[in-house]
Amino acid sequence: MELKFRARLARLRPTRRLLLWSLLGTGSVGALGLAVLLALPLPDRLSAEPSTVVTYRDGSPAYVFLAPDDRYRVAVAPGDVDPEYLEALLRFEDKRFYRHPGVDLIAIVRSAGLNLRHRRVLSGASTITMQLVRLLEPRPRTLRSKLIESIRAVQLELRMSKEEVLSAYLTFAPFGGNLEGVEAASQAYFGHGAGQLSAEEIAILLAIPQKPSRRTPSAENEARLRRAQIEIGEWLLAEGVLLDGGDPAEVSRALRQTPVPSGRRPMPREAPHLAFWARQSLPGRSRIHTTLDRELQRLAEEVVGADRERYRLLGIDNAAAVLIDHASGELRAAVGGFDFWSPTSGSQIPAFATPRSPGSALKPFIYALAIDRGLALPERVVADIPSSWGAYAPANYDGRFAGLVPLEAALSRSLNIPFVRLLGTVGVETFLETLRRGGLRHLDPRPGHYGLSAAIGAVEVAPVELASLYGALGNRGTAMPLRWHRDQVVESPRVLLSPGATYLTSRALSRRDRPDFPERRRFRGVSSRVRWKTGTSYGHRDAWAAGFADRYAAAVWLGNLNNRSSADLVGADAAGPLLFDLLEGSETGWASLAPTPTPVDLTWVELCSESGYLPSAACPRTEEALALRQRIPTTKCPFHRLVDVDLESGLALLPGCRSGRSYATQSVLVWPTSVRRWLSVRHRRLPRAPTLDPSCRAPSEATPPEIVSPPPGQTLVLLPGMPTERQELPLQAEVTGAPRDLSWFLDGEYLGEASSDETIWWEPKPGRHSIVVVDASGSSSRRQLVVRQSL
Repeated sequence: MELKFRARLARLRPTRRLLLWSLLGTGSVGALGLAVLLALPLPDRLSAEPSTVVTYRDGSPAYVFLAPDDRYRVAVAPGDVDPEYLEALLRFEDKRFYRHPGVDLIAIVRSAGLNLRHRRVLSGASTITMQLVRLLEPRPRTLRSKLIESIRAVQLELRMSKEEVLSAYLTFAPFGGNLEGVEAASQAYFGHGAGQLSAEEIAILLAIPQKPSRRTPSAENEARLRRAQIEIGEWLLAEGVLLDGGDPAEVSRALRQTPVPSGRRPMPREAPHLAFWARQSLPGRSRIHTTLDRELQRLAEEVVGADRERYRLLGIDNAAAVLIDHASGELRAAVGGFDFWSPTSGSQIPAFATPRSPGSALKPFIYALAIDRGLALPERVVADIPSSWGAYAPANYDGRFAGLVPLEAALSRSLNIPFVRLLGTVGVETFLETLRRGGLRHLDPRPGHYGLSAAIGAVEVAPVELASLYGALGNRGTAMPLRWHRDQVVESPRVLLSPGATYLTSRALSRRDRPDFPERRRFRGVSSRVRWKTGTSYGHRDAWAAGFADRYAAAVWLGNLNNRSSADLVGADAAGPLLFDLLEGSETGWASLAPTPTPVDLTWVELCSESGYLPSAACPRTEEALALRQRIPTTKCPFHRLVDVDLESGLALLPGCRSGRSYATQSVLVWPTSVRRWLSVRHRRLPRAPTLDPSCRAPSEATPPEIVSPPPGQTLVLLPGMPTERQELPLQAEVTGAPRDLSWFLDGEYLGEASSDETIWWEPKPGRHSIVVVDASGSSSRRQLVVRQSL
């Protein structure tokens, strides 16, 4: 093949051979040049990290960060910019942009001829691509620099699309000071983005990059910028640009009458806690589209900031408020503190995402779970009396106990003992799994890590998580996964609770006859559609209020992120008013809304009026109440009993001794022993069942007495320096039905006898002890106890 080519080449005339060799040489040089252009790295600054922009849901900027090189440089694509501006830019700077390879030879010839004819520089021939090269790699204005810029421009066009080149120019164009790019300039000079620009604004944005130092908006440059704006605007009008269907005379008049900006506006710096948290959560993103609503965010910031000084005087330095659309799970407002820029401790920590002890704020979910599993109903009477579980002996916030209360009232009054006991019935792990499915990600997975104290604050939760949980209550029991930015992968909704259980829980949370109702709203017309719960953590370190209305769920937290306590950190007083301000301000149209319909999974059932259980034959009065159709509790009233009473003696009779006597059957209410004992200490007694006639033989008790004090597994540690007679231990037992006489034994020795309603006191002695209680029928219970001296 090579020999044939040489032979053909030899037969060509010398002139043709020279031409062929020239073409081959030119092609080789061109190929080599192309290879070099493709191999050379692009300008380093082209990959400079831009400013991060955090936007509201409508696309408007909430916060614009400085780029790492301390410039405001917002990355922007041509599609994000007003088409009128793009048309004007290309007509004014580079009308053949889409037809040249980076260097416009026609423009070079035209410019050279014009400049030679007038013997001075009147026109340049730099394309937008060449200007971009100059911005990325500044060089002295020399012929050699121009040549390098031309080569670099061709390289950019080889390696980048026209859209990418134009996007880079729109991002790096200089607009004075540390402003780069048309988007940053529009925000700084006009207060809005570059998506919609007027003719006057377009003329200004074309004028400034030509001479940034002399035309940057300022009092000194105002006249120069004004002249340039009019000159460029009139030229564009003559070219048929900037009209957008309008009258040229009106556009020209607007150009001449509209004042130019005299300086820079502050760049958007709203929602700073959320913005910094978002940038940290999504590193490397130039634009983060959040789901925040501009107006609701401003409302939340106003609500939190309104009483900032008052809270500071009370020793409360940090706060958070969250608002969520419970139908979609989208975050609409997030306030992370009183003032992000304050020197106060923790002021820049996003408190809305910081887990804290919620106090009683999680009780509604225990309540709803108990209803969902058929373990309780709102009307069921529960005991709020001193109780202990081993060494754990919780008390109520005010240190008092309520005795017997319906479960719904226990929730609205935020009583602790009933919910600690109810959590034991529901199951701690069942409760924790519900919280995990509702969005709590940071719970310790180890079984047994949390105990019954989880009912009143041992499980930490962030305000944004608590708002999401309450959103499930507002969404008929279905939790919508929290969504706070547009590109988030959304998980499937999760059903936490039935609509019926949610409805009954909401009913309890809407009651206003409760201690945590904000005092300043007692005489205002507050919508009954606000359902809420407050919480105060142990030691007054956190004050909470969480709730929901027809569209939004909210959570408010107040406290100190350095864990400093304050006596004024009380949920009802500190956080409650802010929650109502937030929900009332965000919801509209309440007056026109129909009442919430009763869910179809609820049905009416008959209950004992006094106990709230299903009625037994002994219950004298009943009432109707709502219960889950598939989860109606089956336990009948354990407190009412039918007793035959001798009409002469008033004593109780058994079937075997009724013969020959006049008697009547009566309904008797017998409350649990622990309740009777607690009331007796306070000199308050409940009606007692008639005493059994001595002539009647007492039946064997069906159930033995149960020791409740000391609790199982307790180790009693004696306090040093205190006499043991001042450290006596109460011995108490629980019996079913009427009170019984009980005998107590310690290590086989008789201690004494007392009614089951009463307490036996024992002076403890170090060692391992066996405690036994026996009733008249011989039924007994045993408890082991260890007593030791303090180390």
